[in-house]
Amino acid sequence: MTDMADQQDAGEFNPAKIPQLKIIKINNQIKELQTIIKDRETSRSDFVFCADRLIRLIIEEGLNQLPQVDTDVITPTDEVYHGVKFPVANCGVSIMRSGEAMERGLRDCCSSIRIGKILIKDNDETKQPMVYYAKFPPDVEKRKIFLMYPLLKTGKTAIAAINTLINHSVSESNIIFLNLFATPESIVAIVKLYPQITILSSEVDQICPDYFGQKYFGTE
Repeated sequence: MTDMADQQDAGEFNPAKIPQLKIIKINNQIKELQTIIKDRETSRSDFVFCADRLIRLIIEEGLNQLPQVDTDVITPTDEVYHGVKFPVANCGVSIMRSGEAMERGLRDCCSSIRIGKILIKDNDETKQPMVYYAKFPPDVEKRKIFLMYPLLKTGKTAIAAINTLINHSVSESNIIFLNLFATPESIVAIVKLYPQITILSSEVDQICPDYFGQKYFGTE
């Protein structure tokens, strides 16, 4: 166990000491979105609207985590423009069902991106997460993966999903976990097992809106 993990277990959670964790820059706009999402008086329509806005911000920042290479293109006026491009194919994987709320935001940014799915539920007897369904693009092991799940409370579901991808020959370092809200416990649990993964979130806090999926999809 690393010194970092010992410190986190002791309750001294410090995001700055976890290089795998990246939290988007908080401004008043983002804080307001988080506030509306967590307010029990928020209507479902406002909840979905604000959630979609926050998801889009996370997706945009997730794209910034991808490797890029320099490239030159010729403009319509025959001038050379020095730009960048993604050298590796990407895909999304949503953890059903709440992770599917993030699919539209990803498609809004990457219209032709392929998206796989993982269905995970707690086993009735063991009470541990169990994978019931997984479908990925056939060349998933060659892609950078945006693994999407809005909430990380214990990290157990995420760990099961990451393990499923690794069992399909996906490199741990190719997984970028896109998340809205996480608890310190969940972050520590994930990075202990998968130290090469990247986790991107808007907030790490003990107050985790675990009703997110029910309210987003109207199944309260």
